[in-house]
Amino acid sequence: MPVPGTTAEHPAAPAAGPAAAPNSPATAAVLLGALGLFTSFALVGGPVGLAGLVTAGFALRTARRTGTGRGRAVAGLLLSLAAVALSVLAAVLLAWYANHTQQCYRPDGLHQYVECVRRSLSDR
Repeated sequence: MPVPGTTAEHPAAPAAGPAAAPNSPATAAVLLGALGLFTSFALVGGPVGLAGLVTAGFALRTARRTGTGRGRAVAGLLLSLAAVALSVLAAVLLAWYANHTQQCYRPDGLHQYVECVRRSLSDR
């Protein structure tokens, strides 16, 4: 008696083999890279990006061994590199701004602070 859904000419498809194991470090690297990128303006993205770089390294090693997750590992690596670079840029710009507006740090009010910053930055 034939199995429902099959015919004598077309037997049921063989059962699929075990699915490839997911590359969890690759997913973690993408998440850390994205989180680092979104928080890089607050200088938190640098350490998060560094953690993403380390995780991406593990993910690339895992991808080489298992054959899965290479694209995500590379994406995590690139996002993490961008997060670290933007955090460094934000730190440099913050240091430059602080250096050029030192005399404005003790204003009596917000309006005086804004005026002091305008004068400090337009003099240069």
